Amino acid sequence: MSLEELRQQPHLSASSINDFMECGLNYKFNRIDKIESEYAAATMLFGSAIHKVLEEFYQAKMKGHRKSPEEILQRFEFHWNDIISKTSNAGFKEGEDYQSLLQKGWDILKVYYEQLPQDHYKVLATENPFSFQIDGVEIPIIGIMDLIEEDDAGNIVITDFKTSSRSYYKDEIDKNLQLTIYYMAAKRNGFCDREILLKFDCLIKTKTPKFEQYYTARSEEDEKRAIKKIQEVWHGIQKEVFIPNDNSWKCYYCQFKQHCDAWFMNETNAQY
Repeated sequence: MSLEELRQQPHLSASSINDFMECGLNYKFNRIDKIESEYAAATMLFGSAIHKVLEEFYQAKMKGHRKSPEEILQRFEFHWNDIISKTSNAGFKEGEDYQSLLQKGWDILKVYYEQLPQDHYKVLATENPFSFQIDGVEIPIIGIMDLIEEDDAGNIVITDFKTSSRSYYKDEIDKNLQLTIYYMAAKRNGFCDREILLKFDCLIKTKTPKFEQYYTARSEEDEKRAIKKIQEVWHGIQKEVFIPNDNSWKCYYCQFKQHCDAWFMNETNAQY
């Protein structure tokens, strides 16, 4: 099944699990009530355009072709313009606009192209959808892997592309739930007999753009911890325990801020 078909059915994903743990009320507004976002964050739209460019880059690599820097920059401009033109409620941060993010996209993609290691990895798939079940959770875990490759030693390398405003810490990478879920999905979908490596390719939107790669791996203990966490999230959802977190750094950019403020002022919510 395609990812869109999977999304039409009840499911959990790395992003929805993280949303629930970060702020249950945000999860409820978005995933249960399906309230329309007050705006579409330009940073998310920007990340989508970058993802499309890198997907095309690796699709070309799969066919034995390396796209030129000029092709990459042209494709980013195309995707960025296409996404923004179709989004009526794009929300830009102060000091940012269409043109500044276009330039930022060009800048970080240039750095990516120049600093990307010239490996001989074999591209197995791009934008690869997955689905699997775990005990105690009645609905599937679904998602999409940006890139699956095979290295010279026959190991499977799963990469997730990130656009970020800062570098990551090693501990963040080693405990990242999304990568653990990718590991679990790969084991359950054809790669149980292979060594699985996990990687973030991070395009960092600092004043001087940077590109950093972060490799990590997962153990049986990591998988058990993730399963326990997912099971508890599912139990919380089933019991309709949607605890708000109005002390998160994400509150400033929350796409449901007005609904959140109204929820807190509504006395009927005292039951929570």
